[in-house]
Amino acid sequence: MDINKGLIAIGAGLAVMAGMMTGLGEGMAAAHACDAIGKNPEAESKIRSNMILGIALSETVAIYGLLVSILLMFVYPSL
Repeated sequence: MDINKGLIAIGAGLAVMAGMMTGLGEGMAAAHACDAIGKNPEAESKIRSNMILGIALSETVAIYGLLVSILLMFVYPSL
């Protein structure tokens, strides 16, 4: 029975890593958007709206990872 708890903890840790990588990707997207606005200030509104849409879509991955880790740790701890 102890191996199951260990595997659940490893799965929850991997699910949380999805949020870590999402944060890295969002930071890179914001940095590249700032670079693009610096090169072409006239397209600022279009770049900003596309960046916000992309960040919002990638944030769902972090939320799903958090949800999976919470389910693994608290709903299925006695497997």
